[in-house]
Amino acid sequence: MLKEGQIRIPSGCAISGIFSRAGQRFGGRDIIKSISIMHERSNGLGGGFAAYGIYPEYKEYYAFHLFYDNDAAKEHCEAFLNRHFVIAQTSEIPTTRTEGVIGAPLIWRYFVLPITTRLSHSLLDEKEYVAKCVFRINTEFDGCFVVSSGKNMGVFKGVGFPEDIAHFYMLEDYRGYCFTAHGRYPTNTPGWWGGAHPFALLDFSVVHNGEISSYDANRRAVEMYGYKCTLQTDTEVIAYVLDYLTRQKGLTLREAAWVIAAPFWQTIESMPEEDRVVYEYLRNMFSSQLITGPFSILVGFEGGLMALNDRLKLRGMVVGEKDDRVYVASEEAAIRIIEPELDSVYWPKGGEPVIVRLEGGNQIGGV
Repeated sequence: MLKEGQIRIPSGCAISGIFSRAGQRFGGRDIIKSISIMHERSNGLGGGFAAYGIYPEYKEYYAFHLFYDNDAAKEHCEAFLNRHFVIAQTSEIPTTRTEGVIGAPLIWRYFVLPITTRLSHSLLDEKEYVAKCVFRINTEFDGCFVVSSGKNMGVFKGVGFPEDIAHFYMLEDYRGYCFTAHGRYPTNTPGWWGGAHPFALLDFSVVHNGEISSYDANRRAVEMYGYKCTLQTDTEVIAYVLDYLTRQKGLTLREAAWVIAAPFWQTIESMPEEDRVVYEYLRNMFSSQLITGPFSILVGFEGGLMALNDRLKLRGMVVGEKDDRVYVASEEAAIRIIEPELDSVYWPKGGEPVIVRLEGGNQIGGV
């Protein structure tokens, strides 16, 4: 029998994602099966899922998922929500008692739109208004955390192994066109409900395997622009960097990937002039958003999915395709367990983004 210290997990944490290019909505069973086979990559201190296309009946509303420590925190936060948003529907998120999942907070969801007069007086666009409200809740309201805030999507996470978290939230009952999953093996940050992956802001969600050695520099950079890192895990900053680069600065997702996992200067210098000019500009203009350290990430967004390794590819990631489905995982076995007969399988190079989107601009998903 192996004893403690006799086995080493060389690249702990597990990530997995499934995406339907045709927008066909499917249940959560496959993503649960995929992440479960990588059980040894996590240690029970965090698991979670992001799902897109799961709320078609409220697709025009921002779906807020919130954790509350107690009823007083919930009452306080709901008063704030009622002052700033029209709430179309609210309910406790369904859960079921699950062995291995303990210490759960109160978990509620709200489908909301900004109150028109408040939005107008704020002089902000709608997404900036929503983002500022999210940060106000997370920084000013004790015992309240906004887990996700995008349209037609939601994050389901907590402390436990990912398969137990899936059972707790009854994830198999949800249907979407994209699911991502994470099994956590924290090394230098606490395991708690808000610190589990994914991390989300508006429609972006991020799951991450690795460690961000540039976290302090990245955090200071985004906090200059109003973002607040409050969830005690380095991965949180990736979601804010992506939001800043794309929504605030207007970069494409591919350009944002070139910033986050920028090539080394000697690589840029050897590029053809047309490419070199672009990469030099991005590295100089957004140097504080360069993320260093070993990482592989999956980024969910409205209508798409991006996979990205660090530029040295220090964490494993494999991509498989079958018909309209795209699969991404830390290990090939996590793909083969749900789709043994792939049309193609490949391993992206370090810093090379893999971006897939819905065909035909469908943002809802099929029946």
